[in-house]
Amino acid sequence: MNRIGALIADMTLAEKLGQLTMTAAGYTVTGPVIAGDSTDAIRAGTIGSLLNLYGGGQVHEMQRLAVEESRLGIPLLIAFDVIHGHRTLFPVPLGEAALFDPEAWELTAREAATEAAADGIAMAFAPMLDVSRDPRWGRTAEGPGEDPWLGAQIAAAKVRGFQGSDLAAAAALAAVAKHFCAYGPVTAGRDYASVDISERSVLEVHLPPFAAAIAAGAAGVMPAFTDLAGIPMTAHVGLLRGVLRGRLGFDGVIVSDYNAIAELMRHGVAADLAEAATLALKAGVDIDMMANAYRIGLPVALQRELVSMTEIDDAVRRVLTLKLRLGLFEQPYRRGASAEGAPALERRRRLAREIGARAVVMLKNDAALPLPGAVRRLAVIGPLADAADQMCGPWSLVGQPGTYVSVVAGLRSALLGAQVVHSPGVTIGGDDISGIAGTLDICSAADAVILCVGEAAAMSGEAASRACLDLPGQQRRLALSVIDRAKALGKPVIAIVFSGRPLAVPWLIERADAVLAAWFPGCEAGHSIADVITGQVSPSGRTPMSWPRAVGQVPIFFGQRPSGRPADPDNAYTSKYLDLPNEPLFPFGYGLSYGRFGLSNLRVSPHEVTASEQIEVRVDVANDGARAAEQTVFLFVHDRIASVARPLLELKGFGKIALRPGESGTVTLYIAAAELRFLGLDLRPVFEPGEVEIMVGPCADRSLMLVQSIRLCA
Repeated sequence: MNRIGALIADMTLAEKLGQLTMTAAGYTVTGPVIAGDSTDAIRAGTIGSLLNLYGGGQVHEMQRLAVEESRLGIPLLIAFDVIHGHRTLFPVPLGEAALFDPEAWELTAREAATEAAADGIAMAFAPMLDVSRDPRWGRTAEGPGEDPWLGAQIAAAKVRGFQGSDLAAAAALAAVAKHFCAYGPVTAGRDYASVDISERSVLEVHLPPFAAAIAAGAAGVMPAFTDLAGIPMTAHVGLLRGVLRGRLGFDGVIVSDYNAIAELMRHGVAADLAEAATLALKAGVDIDMMANAYRIGLPVALQRELVSMTEIDDAVRRVLTLKLRLGLFEQPYRRGASAEGAPALERRRRLAREIGARAVVMLKNDAALPLPGAVRRLAVIGPLADAADQMCGPWSLVGQPGTYVSVVAGLRSALLGAQVVHSPGVTIGGDDISGIAGTLDICSAADAVILCVGEAAAMSGEAASRACLDLPGQQRRLALSVIDRAKALGKPVIAIVFSGRPLAVPWLIERADAVLAAWFPGCEAGHSIADVITGQVSPSGRTPMSWPRAVGQVPIFFGQRPSGRPADPDNAYTSKYLDLPNEPLFPFGYGLSYGRFGLSNLRVSPHEVTASEQIEVRVDVANDGARAAEQTVFLFVHDRIASVARPLLELKGFGKIALRPGESGTVTLYIAAAELRFLGLDLRPVFEPGEVEIMVGPCADRSLMLVQSIRLCA
């Protein structure tokens, strides 16, 4: 009998259920504490995993109790939310998505894993892969944006980065892909609300990132809090066992979200904890996070013959297998054994600065950027100008706020010969406008104005849905007052918008001379922003979500299906608004740079392909601008006639090219013809002969694309 089989055979029921139980740890002046338990529960083997514990010394003390003082010596699994860095914070995931760079996505995950593992952590509740087409939903900040193909590329890169080539390595973390599946389209954008969408949307939009994570070897999956058409995901046998474990072949650990098993009672599908535990276990959930449902409910369920010992043993086996793969049995104290040195931390901060700058999306620039070298007095205005503590967004759990760099600090460091004057004007969400008058006086004496506006970090993320997508509080009033004063004096205004979602601010785009979407840029935010504003870095970020003109357009995304009555300005009875254009303010993939790029000479070969062939797409790119810059080129397809109406645009690739002024080059992209299949409702790919448009452009605006057609042959 193998090691795991022998352990299971020797376990009591309480010890088995302990392996299926994850409990939160916290801290007091005397050391770690465990939610609802004492450390005696670890000694007794009735807790197998801890979350929210970090620090080598603290982790090792808890691990010692399990390994050296429990009967069976089974090590603990230590897990944590490592969403976009650990102590060193990179841009929030939506901001990182704006990079359109798989190597960078993998690198930041690798660095986050290394840093978290040095703190004793072995499992990351990441990557978050929920496709979001509704910016009202606060968790938009944590995900890959609106497109499933993009989400799939991010998923694979992040899993590779977290786990590396050897899960037992000292710097490797088990990646937990979350939240399976279709958490993003919650009703009205409200977190935790019900989801009711078509089966095709589930399969084509929300499943692909998870399929990519599984294909990349993700060790864990976390179901969503929400229900899908009345079936809570924590109890969804069809998706968890049928699709995830069956069709996708996932044999790793499924971890519930926080208290989610107990919440099955609130969903109205379980009468008590025993029924809730039964539903989750039968759906395939292995670890119960913070509900105590398995420890309390499964013994009762066994007595009622609702579950079998075999089902419990199967879950225990998967948990123990993961611990074995992580090397915890052989070296339980390996992670957190030694602190990282200063050079590693300094290098990581430099990377955070680089990634933060590259994630910035320039939405507008009427020759206001980069700042001229002649600037001698700069007014930096707004509640987010000197708000270092807001720069890392909502998931900076063990970040070090005292080391975060504000915009004011970054600009003062970059512009040593200039006077940088600051006034907040208003608070982020408050109603007090008494500071606006003094702020206008500061603007009057400046050569240029930097206006820093947007959301507080806590306005994005979990439990942070917003019905209004404008600037909160009195920021709009401040911004309009500042812009009016600056315009009257002939001074440029550069607006920087901080947020975890696209905002609906057409009035700001119209009035400011330049606008940057900075997201929440991370711990080096101020330096990243300064690098872009001063021209040390040309903006290269691209929008991973469409930016609406108004909240009434939401949900808004480029991958919509054709209508039988497409919008026609001359025909009232077509699909359009009376009061707004259908088109977003900024489409998916949009972003300006300090270069000026043109695309030409699209070549696609072959022009007739079978399902086994590969298509080569080449396009020439020229930089006719005065500065070196990088351009992102997107590859879209559209299957014109199919048995199921296909989206007008489907993303299938992207490439980047850096060019000096006057330089040109060629971007070459490849797409397997098999990728032009679509899924049937039985999850079988469908490949139909017919004509497919191949489109290449700088964003999801069809008017800017070069188009050729190819023919799919049976």
